[in-house]
Amino acid sequence: MRLDHVSYVASHDQISDVVNRIGSQIGTAFVDGGIHPKFGTRNFTAPLLNGQYIEVVCPLDHPATETTPFGIAVRKKATEGGGWLTWVMSTKKISEIENQLGREAITGLRIKPNGSKLEWKQIGVIESIEDGEKPFFIEWITGEHPSMDGVPAAKMSKIIISGDSQIISNMFNKPILEISPLLEISSNNAETEDFQNGIMSVNFAINGTTISIS
Repeated sequence: MRLDHVSYVASHDQISDVVNRIGSQIGTAFVDGGIHPKFGTRNFTAPLLNGQYIEVVCPLDHPATETTPFGIAVRKKATEGGGWLTWVMSTKKISEIENQLGREAITGLRIKPNGSKLEWKQIGVIESIEDGEKPFFIEWITGEHPSMDGVPAAKMSKIIISGDSQIISNMFNKPILEISPLLEISSNNAETEDFQNGIMSVNFAINGTTISIS
């Protein structure tokens, strides 16, 4: 199991501006990733070093954004103004996560502008919606990976998450830094009702410089 990618949400009207802004910060152009027909969303991706990537995703005017967990999560985040949605772990044994959560993974599909398809299984989005500090999980079906689209210039160096490190550690039965050395959990004692745990910022290293994106 490994850290696969991080996901950032923008509204449909703002996604072009967001991908241009983040792309210029990490020195890498985003590519049009196409549409997720099952979820009512579309994304742009930028490759990172170490076989990882960053996606910027937006909701479409589609009923799936009101009926599927991922569509609901993206639509809700966009309505709140956008920002970091979640971090995603990839595994070659998603059946282990299915057994842990007591349900089957669903198959995801993304149709790229050139007509090619990417397929994967995913699970855990419901838990990520309920508790933003938690990731969700995917197992790639197709051999092509979004980190292969484009030329990477930056790498993820840290993901700062507001939440409880023990909650995440209990998910994996191992300490947080054994899950990924990039993760840093920051406890938050905020008492406001609208406060939500989740990614606060992601740091990227490029040409000896650290870029922090909130």
